[in-house]
Amino acid sequence: MSETDDRPVLAVRLDNLFKTVRPKGKHWTNAEVAEELKRANPELRVGGVYLSQLRTGKRSNPSPDLLAALARFFGVSVAYFFDDEIAESVLSQVAAIEALREAGVRAVAMRAAGMKRENLQAITAIMDQYRQMQGLPPVANPSDPE
Repeated sequence: MSETDDRPVLAVRLDNLFKTVRPKGKHWTNAEVAEELKRANPELRVGGVYLSQLRTGKRSNPSPDLLAALARFFGVSVAYFFDDEIAESVLSQVAAIEALREAGVRAVAMRAAGMKRENLQAITAIMDQYRQMQGLPPVANPSDPE
């Protein structure tokens, strides 16, 4: 959560799912998610307006059943809504997937697959230099080749 965001943690995390996770490959509106949740859980009472209120922090006490349904829909653990480490891990994974969706990134990853460690180190160093030249922040990833 950013320092300037004064919404409740639940609102920020739910909003992040809507903005970054793409079940079935698309961005979903509040109303579409509500319909999908009701289709999968006919007893669940939820609407697009209520989801909007949860995302903005105007409402903040969803039922456990709704949280479980939202977690299933977005493919995350219910703990995502409550546990900082899990939330950070999920958002990291989503960012990596988003990056891979970019055609250029995917092309680079495909070409790098199977290369020797020292070759990957050299390529990574070159990419880091280009990132710096473009004013992009450095990438800190514990799985980078050393």
